[in-house]
Amino acid sequence: MAASATQEADCKASEDARLFFDAAKPPPFRIGDVRAAIPAHCWRKTPLRSLSYVARDLLIVAALFAAAATRIDVSVAWAAWPLYWAAQGTMFWALFVLGHDCGHGSFSDSAMLNNVVGHLLHSFILVPYHGWRISHRTHHQNHGHIEKDESWHPITEKLYRKLETRTKKLRFTLPFPLLAFPVYLWYRSPGKTGSHFLPSSDLFSPKEKSDVIVSTTCWCIMISLLVALACVFGPVPVLMLYGVPYLVFVMWLDLVTYLHHHGHNDLPWYRGEEWSYLRGGLTTVDRDYGWINNIHHDIGTHVIHHLFPQIPHYHLVEATKAARPVLGRYYREPEKSGPLPLHLFGVLLRSLRVDHFVSDVGDVVYYQTDHSLNGTDWAEDAKHK
Repeated sequence: MAASATQEADCKASEDARLFFDAAKPPPFRIGDVRAAIPAHCWRKTPLRSLSYVARDLLIVAALFAAAATRIDVSVAWAAWPLYWAAQGTMFWALFVLGHDCGHGSFSDSAMLNNVVGHLLHSFILVPYHGWRISHRTHHQNHGHIEKDESWHPITEKLYRKLETRTKKLRFTLPFPLLAFPVYLWYRSPGKTGSHFLPSSDLFSPKEKSDVIVSTTCWCIMISLLVALACVFGPVPVLMLYGVPYLVFVMWLDLVTYLHHHGHNDLPWYRGEEWSYLRGGLTTVDRDYGWINNIHHDIGTHVIHHLFPQIPHYHLVEATKAARPVLGRYYREPEKSGPLPLHLFGVLLRSLRVDHFVSDVGDVVYYQTDHSLNGTDWAEDAKHK
């Protein structure tokens, strides 16, 4: 009887542990354990393979542009323009992801090749390559840290209460959060100062200032080219062929990057000694984008990317599959998508309704909800999130 009671107690304890898993607890594995589970070939970068993705994406961009510029009559084919904008904007986003890989050094082992390709791709879509690369490196080095993280980090309750009601509405009401990236490039996030364009910004060390000047110059050249094209062909064709796809690209970027770090009610944020590189990285989330996975180079496979940004994008899926047994319940299985990731808009909307601020105190905190921001429906979402 005693043995039976002991077995029953052990089973109950195991069941309780399964039901009440605490994602904020230090994991029972080290980052070296995760690294060791990933096959050696997943770390190898193949420049020709990386360049083949650049060639593929640029060919598609050029083909879409040619089709729109030569075959679509503005006056009679308005129904076709939204298709072009969606497709071209998605391809701009794909180019950004390849430039992102250049910034991480996962594109190739050649710093020169990475910088040249990164500048060409990012300048074309009005991103200052080095300025963004450096701030994104800061994001990866401090992911999940309330004060030190760089992008999409939570604001504290004290800062939140100081925001005007209009600012709160803009921050948490679509489509405004999906248009945040250009503002972030110029002004960074709330509570932080500096600009991705200015070498004097506190984002950058003195030795990085020359890199920032180069990237800002490339950005200015692209702006000048767009202005020149508008002067020659008129502003409307430039807006329709480039401007609207640029906005679609920005929306893709903000949607994907936001959902990498939001949309689950068990995502902790850390301060002080509770934070570590591994625990911060485990607060990121994988997402399934259906057909878009291949188009945007599996950027939704994000947990392993955050822990090991040196792994090329074309090995991320395999590396994640190999690491999952080690990660266990610290890995949040992504919801399966249909051909198009329409389900993620529901995740986004729920998150914007409940993920508003974190406490000013405590070294492990979670998002809290301002129930007054949009009525009682928000409270219901917070309950069922």
